[in-house]
Amino acid sequence: MSHVDLVIRGGKIVSPEQIIDASIAIDDGRIVAIGHDDLMPSAKAELRADGLHLLPGAIDSHVHFRDPGYPHKETWKSGSAAAACGGVTTVFDMPNTKPATGTVEALQMKLRAAESSYVDFGIHALLGDDTIDCLEDLLDAGATSFKAFVGNTFGNLPAPTDGALLEGFEILAPLGIRTVVHAENSSIMARRQAKLEAAGRNDAWAHLASRPAVAEIEAIGRVLTLAEWTGARVHIAHHSAADSLYVLRDAKRRGVDVTVETCPQYLLLHTGDMTRLGGILRLNPPIREQRHHQPLWDALMDGTIDMIATDHAPHTPEEKTRESIWACDCGFPGVETQMSIMLTEVNRARASLMDYVKWSAAAPAKAWGLYGAKGVLAPGADADIAIVDMNAKGVLSQGKLQSISKISPWHGRPVMGHPLHTLVRGRFVMRDGKLVTEAAGWGRSIKTVQRMPTPRPRNTEHRITAVLATPEGAPRADVAKSTAGDLA
Repeated sequence: MSHVDLVIRGGKIVSPEQIIDASIAIDDGRIVAIGHDDLMPSAKAELRADGLHLLPGAIDSHVHFRDPGYPHKETWKSGSAAAACGGVTTVFDMPNTKPATGTVEALQMKLRAAESSYVDFGIHALLGDDTIDCLEDLLDAGATSFKAFVGNTFGNLPAPTDGALLEGFEILAPLGIRTVVHAENSSIMARRQAKLEAAGRNDAWAHLASRPAVAEIEAIGRVLTLAEWTGARVHIAHHSAADSLYVLRDAKRRGVDVTVETCPQYLLLHTGDMTRLGGILRLNPPIREQRHHQPLWDALMDGTIDMIATDHAPHTPEEKTRESIWACDCGFPGVETQMSIMLTEVNRARASLMDYVKWSAAAPAKAWGLYGAKGVLAPGADADIAIVDMNAKGVLSQGKLQSISKISPWHGRPVMGHPLHTLVRGRFVMRDGKLVTEAAGWGRSIKTVQRMPTPRPRNTEHRITAVLATPEGAPRADVAKSTAGDLA
């Protein structure tokens, strides 16, 4: 190829295995060459990246862009702008919007809202008792995956019954589709919260008291049991507790197809931070004691936890600072700050830059069937790139966030390492640290490039659809009655 759209020269290209000095050529949205600068084709445009690192754009499998339904909290345009300015090139949006993404009509509303997106996206549709009959219709209409709120959270969507969860997994296992699970035991939490409120516990620490680690342990175990039985693919969202890691390790050893995410807040914030931040730190699962930090880092390093996500969940300052912890909405923005926070930990030698690329890009790309097209810098892949300065120092400021939500527990946190440029399929959506506003609407659904691995369903003969028809030779229900008459 003699002439391409863009050549990025002189940077350091990072993969999970190595860091190499190389230039990269981009044409028609894809990477066409990586190699020595002298070997690059001529280009319409060039960018010097001397001293900078080129990372595959982060893939955040857990965001709440609140659109449709809650435009005062966030919109697709503002949320995806935050992603672009955070080095995130693909997001997966959660279904607890209004209406919940549990019908084809609601999904179509969300897809229309996403037409303003700066970055590429997937849509998690809702798996619940009332959506079981339309799971395949939702997939045909553009959903990429599903979410089951086994634990309650913003929107108060009812947790699916175990019967519905099993049936949903029976449907999705042969299709190879992964389901995200918010794994906390709703019954435990509801009972404890009621007792805490009755006792007058309205303080910030009461939220943690209502959601003990055992709620996570039990729910994860239950979900993995059903996933293992059916062969369904599952993904444990926002893993928070050291105590439940053994359940995941055991399941992975047995071959259960489970992937796991954690978030920067569970790695770095703890109950002591609630003394100064109060309801700003209310989220689900809760911020826990500091003793959980190192085991979660260790689990990232050994592969028990696969990836970093953010649970980006914006609210207004008023909604986060009410007098009672039970009145404070759960969650806070995170998609724009994740990369700087994690790169700071890389600079502190908590992990390597190659580890970070694995957690932020390669692992989520593999989990959601995108690897090769996304999650990697290689010829043929989409040119989704975060160009970062590992030496850039700064202080995070909630007032500068692209998100409509201007309240963050990371406000005032010193960081070292920051994305300077973000490209989505070869187009700058952030350049020189500034949002490229003309790129609004450039984002596309990843549905067209999603290729999940071959399914591995199990126990299909026990699926509800397989047992509805009476099998040939089945005994009549009144056999025992007639036999009893003969004996008399």
